[in-house]
Amino acid sequence: MWVGIFVVMGIVSITFLAFHSANLMPQSSKDSYMLYAEFNNVGSLAVKAPVRSAGVIVGRVVAIQLDSKKYLARVHFLVNNNYRFSRDVSAEIMTSGLLGEQYINLTQGAETVFIEPNEQVTITSSAIVLEQLVNQFISGLNNNKP
Repeated sequence: MWVGIFVVMGIVSITFLAFHSANLMPQSSKDSYMLYAEFNNVGSLAVKAPVRSAGVIVGRVVAIQLDSKKYLARVHFLVNNNYRFSRDVSAEIMTSGLLGEQYINLTQGAETVFIEPNEQVTITSSAIVLEQLVNQFISGLNNNKP
């Protein structure tokens, strides 16, 4: 019985450590505030993807929806209350490495007024899709042939 209890405690400890080191611990809404941004293309951005600023994880993506009127992807994300951004903050979808995970990068603006919870980040840059880049490169080569 003691061996079984020890094994279960070990599994729980390893699971907790894995979630903590991957920064996947649940984030409560009272410790953070919601923002959203609209993008032409989100690529392979997923729910629970990190939101970073200067390489530091400041939040997580909580929902991705298609706006049926504008046909833009609306991304809702939580930002930790410890980090405040100006109204002219910009959001862009970046990729870790060449084929790594996608995340939202927030770049602080110059305004002194902070963005309020549930407001829209209006300055955005969509994901660069590798397949589109390859197609543009190939079509550019074909157009240059005599």
